[in-house]
Amino acid sequence: MDLTEYVKRVSLDDFKKPFKHKALWNTRLITTGGRFFPKDGHLDFSLKIYQEYGPALFRKIVRHELCHYHLFFEKKGYRHRDKEFKELLKKVDGIRYVPRKKQVIRYYYICQNCDFLYPRHRRINPDRYRCGKCQGTLILKNHS
Repeated sequence: MDLTEYVKRVSLDDFKKPFKHKALWNTRLITTGGRFFPKDGHLDFSLKIYQEYGPALFRKIVRHELCHYHLFFEKKGYRHRDKEFKELLKKVDGIRYVPRKKQVIRYYYICQNCDFLYPRHRRINPDRYRCGKCQGTLILKNHS
């Protein structure tokens, strides 16, 4: 089924209101489940989040974006901080945030002076950084 058709069906089923714009996959969205564009009314959704978490969570993301969509066109508070948005999101069982994946610590840097250990997800250049406690030199302990 087409993404736009799916969003139209969710809109009618869960909101009892039509979705009149386009819904598109955006392969560049990594941590965000979807986006609403008030300028032209279209919605973007993350293909990666759909593949990673499945259709059950994805439907909640669609509901979240449809909350923005419907409230905006009804001229009500459609932003995350607005009371109307929070109430509608709760009513339709939408999700506020995409669950964060636990990042794996791959690198450990150790200070040569005080032996303080710095766990890192990403590799850093030890020549550019110093120990925050004693200003000692950092070295890569091991990486997995």
